[in-house]
Amino acid sequence: MVTQPNDWSALTWLGPPIDARALFGPELEALLGLLRGLGPAEWARIAVPGWTVHDVTAHVLGDCAARLGRREFGAFAPGETLEAFIHRANQEWVDRHRDMDPASLVGALEEAGTELARRFAHAHLDAPSLGVSWAGVAPAPMWLDCAREFTEYWTHRQQIRHAVGLDTDAGPRALSVVLDTFMRALPHTLRDTEAPGGTQVEVTVTGPGGGIWRVTAGAEGWSLAEDPGARPAAATVELDAETAWRLCTRGVEPAAALARARVEGDRPLAEAVCRIVSIVY
Repeated sequence: MVTQPNDWSALTWLGPPIDARALFGPELEALLGLLRGLGPAEWARIAVPGWTVHDVTAHVLGDCAARLGRREFGAFAPGETLEAFIHRANQEWVDRHRDMDPASLVGALEEAGTELARRFAHAHLDAPSLGVSWAGVAPAPMWLDCAREFTEYWTHRQQIRHAVGLDTDAGPRALSVVLDTFMRALPHTLRDTEAPGGTQVEVTVTGPGGGIWRVTAGAEGWSLAEDPGARPAAATVELDAETAWRLCTRGVEPAAALARARVEGDRPLAEAVCRIVSIVY
């Protein structure tokens, strides 16, 4: 069994850095424009199980407030896992903001989101930052933390779009960053998957914004670092972009994604890849 390292000097296994800093401003404007065009009934539509469009918007505001240091989280309950703590804290925030009228909510989001975009624009990508649990690294480099945060806002905007009858915004610039960030979960996803050293798995996401990612088994774990001795992949998994991002955020379950995928080679390795999840779940 391979064990994923978490040595700050050995983070090349995460792959090359991603720079999402310039995308926060346009993403905020897209979200604000969407929200300002909603009618009263649309704010009450279900966006994700248990949460309305209003709830998801309040949650995004809470994320911004947390990054700006304007939100208290309290303490862990006895025996509470990180995932359970985060879900409980998020629900408590949403519950506290259920009576906030949409105009005030949008105004608060604009103020907090603008300040957050400004801060990220000046962030140093190599600095240590918050951990990214689904990538198996804490602390994480700022480039990964920043990119992870961008995927959070982008994903919630898509959930709101879907709730009001719109398709996913397939703008390739943002989508490519989202998919590239999500795929940084591959080494952590495969951490308990046994394979001889040098075994490679290739994941291809088709369409605008897609790409190709290769993860390689090594003595210290799986790695997205470029392998100069590239060899044929033991397994290849090809997904369309819509299935890929929904899989990573559990809008599609692994079995359903695998059924939609084009798979060649080692089936168990392909099944392991399709267990990828790039959110706190």
